[in-house]
Amino acid sequence: MACFIVPATEAIITTVAQKVIKKKEGKNDSKSGETKLRFSEKLKWLNGMLWGGSGLLAFEHLWHGEITPFFPFLTAANDPADTAEMLHEMATSGSAMAILVTAVWAVVALAADKITTAQKNEKKKAGAEV
Repeated sequence: MACFIVPATEAIITTVAQKVIKKKEGKNDSKSGETKLRFSEKLKWLNGMLWGGSGLLAFEHLWHGEITPFFPFLTAANDPADTAEMLHEMATSGSAMAILVTAVWAVVALAADKITTAQKNEKKKAGAEV
């Protein structure tokens, strides 16, 4: 019914955080000449995953008539019994989806760090051999 709201809320928060972090990283760019993958770039990946998944889920709920273009926008909010079920779904399914997406992103971000570190070490090694 409204499970997409939890990942969408996380997407809003991480988008704001990404903008703030990117601005701070921009100030520090002149100080360090590292070619390391920035955290704001990795956070952009999470944002893409969250916004994409939330958008698809919102479209699916719209398709099934669970979202309306008039207040209260969610059909489950019209009836107190349905509202309780909706909140339960948000707490269980929505939270589970948000946590799973974030966990997958964390694994991908760690793998990207390992790969860039390995590539950096190979370049140093190749430079030392020449």
